[in-house]
Amino acid sequence: QCLYQLLAFVPPGNGSLAVAVDTQHPLALQLNGSAGGAELCKIQYHFGEFGNYSLVVKTLSTSTNTVSCDLVINEDPVNSYLPILFAFLVYVGILAILIAGRLFMKIDPVRNWVCKKLNLRESDRPINSDLGSPNTPDSVSSDPTQRLWSTAPRQRLRSLDTFRGLSLIIMVFVNYGGGKYWFFKHESWNGKLHFPSAPFSRFVFIMGTSISLSLSSILKRGSSKWKVLWKILWRSFLLILLGIIVMNPNYCLGPLSWDSLRIPGVLQRLGFTYLVVAALELLFARAGTESGTLETPCPALQDILPYWPQWIFILMLEVIWLCLTFLLPVPGCPRGYLGPGGIGDFGKYPNCTGGAAGYIDRLVLGEKHMYQHPSSNVIYQTTMPYDPEGILGTINTIFLAFLGLQAGKILLFYRGKHKQIVSRFFIWGIVMGIISAILTKCSKEEGFIPINKNLWSVSYVTTMSCFAFILLLLIYYLVDVKRLWSGAPFFYPGMNSILVYIGHKVFENYFPFKWKMQDSQSHAEHLIQNLTATTLWVIISYILYRKKIFWKI
Repeated sequence: QCLYQLLAFVPPGNGSLAVAVDTQHPLALQLNGSAGGAELCKIQYHFGEFGNYSLVVKTLSTSTNTVSCDLVINEDPVNSYLPILFAFLVYVGILAILIAGRLFMKIDPVRNWVCKKLNLRESDRPINSDLGSPNTPDSVSSDPTQRLWSTAPRQRLRSLDTFRGLSLIIMVFVNYGGGKYWFFKHESWNGKLHFPSAPFSRFVFIMGTSISLSLSSILKRGSSKWKVLWKILWRSFLLILLGIIVMNPNYCLGPLSWDSLRIPGVLQRLGFTYLVVAALELLFARAGTESGTLETPCPALQDILPYWPQWIFILMLEVIWLCLTFLLPVPGCPRGYLGPGGIGDFGKYPNCTGGAAGYIDRLVLGEKHMYQHPSSNVIYQTTMPYDPEGILGTINTIFLAFLGLQAGKILLFYRGKHKQIVSRFFIWGIVMGIISAILTKCSKEEGFIPINKNLWSVSYVTTMSCFAFILLLLIYYLVDVKRLWSGAPFFYPGMNSILVYIGHKVFENYFPFKWKMQDSQSHAEHLIQNLTATTLWVIISYILYRKKIFWKI
């Protein structure tokens, strides 16, 4: 539903000219006559990268002003996916070498020789991770219910750190450019869940899971709620401060300027979400719920019913989001508008980007303190600033973290009962998927509430939580139940997530994470650079893990 944009003016006679067209989406090329601007012909085509095409226009009848349009391929487009295939094969080769190394390490003489030479020591011990640590009870505890949690001396749920690390590494790769492939970029507005859409949402989800486990562990040790609340406030303040002072400004362009400083951001949203969800969990924490000593009317809902005040609070937040989104009057825009503005919706609402969400941010924060280059301005040519980490979307971020909190409660209530945990993760994933299907009508644009990462719509949250529950189920089963996978290499950045995230942003313009390329239009060069930078952060996190260096907030 975009307005046609002038691509070129074809000179009269047998003239020709060259233009560049987009290759991300299928395009509709419309040829209009110079006299009256009447449509002469239209052709739809999905152009390929670096292809060379000719649009041949022939006059069939001068009396009726009839023309024909034919598309001729002069040079075939290149296969831009070959660098991805090559990179995949390289990483598979590295994985094969590592697996072979592990097999050799099972041979006693080889293992003894390597351990003697490298002086290897076990460093897998319970360490508080950032954004909430899922410390599990000590394996030597005399409590039989705690011994059920793990049949081996492992003292930490590695699946949570693996889940967090996987999300983080994908975020790092995407932030570094993702090889300049369109599917590694954020969707312009509604629709398909591209590769970058999931990592941040999964990070929010696992933060909620960690909150549940870490607060349970802290309160069991006898810490007062006031002391814990102070730690929550302090951690949230530090995250927000780091986001505003360290992450948002680009100091390569000059000193910090308060006049145009962006206030929202990823760490700011994480900090505020952590504050609300952790305080909510702390406020309604009840003794005896996790141990099973507190009776509930329905044992099958023992991880939900004792926390009904929390659900009431979250539902109230969702009602607020729905009312503001669909009922708040926005000057110059239709009520309940969820579109991108610009040339979208046939250019009827050019200054309505984001509807109520964008309006609230511009009203409260001011246009100069918002994100100035949203993903919508590429396709929809929007001119209004819009912040994907704005105020209204934070409500649904809290909802997503709360669903992650529910996953943590499942791990606590059913510790040691792997079938119960796996089945409940699966049920939650199915329920969230059904809700998403209803909200979107299984369509891109025609649903009640489309999936939209920029708006953090309810359907986006339910869809992402569906994927998160299923992914956590798989990782938990492989890493902590069957122990077929140690979680490497994602486990290591998951143990130092704040350090890796802040570090990759601070040093993104410095060697060896970035260098001058010979051909800036080459996917291969961009992919090599981005994968190298991402791999370096994995190696750094592994070295820090071996040195037992963990940055906590």
